[in-house]
Amino acid sequence: MEKKILLVEDDLNMGFLLVNFLQDENFKVKLCRDGFEGLTIAQNEHFDLCLLDVMMPKLDGFALAKAMRKKGVTTPFIFLTAKSMKEDKLNGYSVGAEDYITKPFDEDELLCKINVILRREKTDQEECGPQYFTIGKYKFDYNIHELSYEGEVHRMTKKENEILKLLCMQKNNILRREEAVQKIYGQNDYFMGRCFDVYISRIRKLLKKDPSIEIKNVFNVGFILSEKASERVG
Repeated sequence: MEKKILLVEDDLNMGFLLVNFLQDENFKVKLCRDGFEGLTIAQNEHFDLCLLDVMMPKLDGFALAKAMRKKGVTTPFIFLTAKSMKEDKLNGYSVGAEDYITKPFDEDELLCKINVILRREKTDQEECGPQYFTIGKYKFDYNIHELSYEGEVHRMTKKENEILKLLCMQKNNILRREEAVQKIYGQNDYFMGRCFDVYISRIRKLLKKDPSIEIKNVFNVGFILSEKASERVG
């Protein structure tokens, strides 16, 4: 079955070149010329991957990615950009990017990155194991990306969802940071590690309503999701 890619790129020449290249590689591609159109299409159609240009009028790539996640779109995405500053890369990863490729780029490199992400997505979907967890007073449904607390529901982003599942699978034990970063991002480097730490901070905030829950730092090793035992009277 052909994999579907949403390409949001305001430069028509670049857009058509990428469409032709990806179609030759047996992908089905939908091209949108601005962020608002891309957001509408992403909400109404299923895609296996999104390629988002960063520098666009009306709605730039970073704002588009945030809006997609806010609307519940969990499709993985790669940023395409002419900017290569460290701060821009960190910003890209912090909003949930799977990867970040700088223009001008080699088509084979882009194809490699796309295939790595699609293979990882397939592996994640095929993995067995628990899909529903109780964390203190929280209920976490991995399948539908939902974390609930006394009826209040938070829709998890894909990265939040994956990282919280890793923490739950290792509850009260160490989740090794290097191994977790490798699993979540498919590689382990400075940028990925920094973004992983940002997501840990986000998850801490999501779990803060239950004081019995804590994510502890283990210096230079990783993190522990711990749950204090309820105190018994008598």
